[in-house]
Amino acid sequence: MTKSTFDNLFSLIKSLSKSEKRQFKLYVGRLLVNDDAKFLLLFGVLDKQKEYNEQEVLNKGFVKKQQLPNLKAHLYKQILVSLRLSPSNKNIRIEIREQLDFATILYNKGLYNQSLKILDKAKSLAVKSNETNLIYEIIEFEKIIESQYITRSIGDRASQLLKESREITAHNNNSSELSNLSLEMYSRFLKVGYVKSNDEHNEVASFFNSRMKDYDLNKLGFTEKLWYFKSYLWYSFLTHDFLSCYKYALKWVELFEGDKNNIQFNPVYYLRGNQYLLESLFLLQNPIKFKQVLKNFEEIYNSNWFPRDDNIKTVAFINLFTNKLNLHFMEGTFKDALPVVNDILKTLNEKNIVIDQHYVLVFYYKIASIYFCLEDYEQCIFYLNKIINDKALDIRQDLMCFSRILNLVAHYEAALDYDLDKQVKSTFKFLIEIEDLYEVQKQMVLFLRKLPDVSPNNIKQELKTLHNNLKVLETHPYEKRAFLYLDILSWLESKIENISVSEVIQSKFKKSKK
Repeated sequence: MTKSTFDNLFSLIKSLSKSEKRQFKLYVGRLLVNDDAKFLLLFGVLDKQKEYNEQEVLNKGFVKKQQLPNLKAHLYKQILVSLRLSPSNKNIRIEIREQLDFATILYNKGLYNQSLKILDKAKSLAVKSNETNLIYEIIEFEKIIESQYITRSIGDRASQLLKESREITAHNNNSSELSNLSLEMYSRFLKVGYVKSNDEHNEVASFFNSRMKDYDLNKLGFTEKLWYFKSYLWYSFLTHDFLSCYKYALKWVELFEGDKNNIQFNPVYYLRGNQYLLESLFLLQNPIKFKQVLKNFEEIYNSNWFPRDDNIKTVAFINLFTNKLNLHFMEGTFKDALPVVNDILKTLNEKNIVIDQHYVLVFYYKIASIYFCLEDYEQCIFYLNKIINDKALDIRQDLMCFSRILNLVAHYEAALDYDLDKQVKSTFKFLIEIEDLYEVQKQMVLFLRKLPDVSPNNIKQELKTLHNNLKVLETHPYEKRAFLYLDILSWLESKIENISVSEVIQSKFKKSKK
């Protein structure tokens, strides 16, 4: 019986590097277990498999079916312990928690002063790295020791600990409230996308303003400021305020670049900040500033001092390659984007990289759009179908909507319009069902619906009419973003002027630089 390749243990083993596998075998050797230990045999079998196959494991004869779940759980735990001990996986949080573990061992042995000394060292490290939750945990441990009168220093020490505890609790409460608000804004964005009407805008504004307190930024710590900027960033994205998106994304990035240690302690947050800074510049269609930020970000990421692990590499890959494609979209250099597309597809096919399906589908949409602009409609349709046929997608409905619209246009351009009317009806029904019908989308569907009945002599006039209808929406607060998903105006202009989409966009790019 073959099970899913997404078996947790199998996925973990496939994520291991050669050095991590070697580290695991050395770790097992230190345990003084026999070479034929069952969990080590299981590791060897799974490591050689390309797809997870449970029956193949059972056929080896070293484990029975009813024993396999427990053996897998034991192997999973041993791999995690090995990874935790590996120097390559050390980070500031693991170091602090390791110190907490040491302090706990010393406390349990009655070596209280030694325990307090280690806690003090761990607290200094936590303060330096802005790990406020760990600071709180350390202070609470210190209070436990001091409250037992063991060190006989309860007087001034108690007052100091109480003051520290109150201060860090206030900071953590602020961080918790701000992080909750940021997550709520982000969750709404993923599920339904941007606001599409004044009523939705008012609803989001009312919710946000009721939750956002009047904070004094000068009194907020690093973590609080980070969540504060993130909350305003997502609120700005939701409400189409792209200038504010840029403002708060820039504050986010500057918060890190003010101190290199902040980047080293929190590299993923730094990567995310740059991701949203670049996205806001893309939404503002500012290619000059975009290139500057992208270059600066890439230089910092490629620096020898920048941390590296699998998660960081994945986040950086998404950020860098998404924005490399976006730059080609702004400049209209679609042929030059093909090497980037090939690098993306190669990485997505690697077994040891785990990328959220949402980001994979965003890549597919951008790749489809690249091929559309290159007039390779079959490839465009191929990647759009990967999105349309993904039945598990329950986020970013706007991505699905624009994929279906672009799919219709690509079928028309490829002369695959024998069942266009059926596809138009299906798309229109889909848009109505999810209540995500932008005026831009409506105009496109209505145009494509009547297109089969338009005589060849009148096609150009119909294209001009559609262009005029859409042009007035280009600056509409809730419609303008649609043109960044689907540059219909450039496509229409290419059809009207009998030139390629690339030529149209490149011409616009040159004008924007003057």
